[in-house]
Amino acid sequence: MRDLYLPRIASVVGIRDETADVRTLRLECDDRQSLGHRPGQFMEVSVFGIGECPLCVSSAAGPGPAFEHTVRAVGTVTRALHSLKVGDKVGVRGPLGNSFPIEATKGMDVLFVGGGIGLPPLRSLIDTLLASRGDVGRFIILYGARTPSDLVYKDELKEWENRDDVEFQVTVDVAQEGWTGNVGVVTTLFRNIEVDASRTLAFTCGPPIMIRFVIQGLLEMGIAEERIISTLERQMKCGVGKCGHCAIGHTYVCTDGPVFTYKQMRQMGEE
Repeated sequence: MRDLYLPRIASVVGIRDETADVRTLRLECDDRQSLGHRPGQFMEVSVFGIGECPLCVSSAAGPGPAFEHTVRAVGTVTRALHSLKVGDKVGVRGPLGNSFPIEATKGMDVLFVGGGIGLPPLRSLIDTLLASRGDVGRFIILYGARTPSDLVYKDELKEWENRDDVEFQVTVDVAQEGWTGNVGVVTTLFRNIEVDASRTLAFTCGPPIMIRFVIQGLLEMGIAEERIISTLERQMKCGVGKCGHCAIGHTYVCTDGPVFTYKQMRQMGEE
């Protein structure tokens, strides 16, 4: 069995700009082996001579060797990742961490609530579930960003909006010229939906303050704490529970997570 903590070499095989400071990199391991990730897991990605950082896998689970990371340029390593060209090499370790509970979604309604750059980890699960659409009931996606320019995966958003089997709504905090959609934080979209709380699994990811208000709204809908699921990728660094950057009490997000139910988060003190 391959040691997931040992680095492998991967090549950049595709680049797509999402926003002014967000880019999706498509990578492929040079050994041509499948990544074998599950939605919600992350990789440690190294730029040689610069350093490494943890990044969620933003593409669907599948048998092929290619996978994607959607990266915002906010630090030394992520800016270096933005400077890469097709054909450049990086180091990768993983996939690491736990994952979203795919088996628990079977026969259930699913509700996704994403904010800004918090959509990439949810996209991995969304695309995986859409590949076997008949396994779940209602499929609701609510997505918000600061401005229309900050929306990621713009082409995919249109595809979700046009699907008859997906209920998709989008909002922005601040409208720009030409925007005719909803204006307001993502929780303002809650007034447009009704869910059967007894059969709904809710998944959310975004800025911490957004997650807090989203969870509050989901609880008000009657969704149980153990059916509200988020990913806490903040402050992860080493990926092996040694540096302590992601420690919350006795919990290490990189090794115990990054996926947690709200019930687990509340017990950790993340309310």
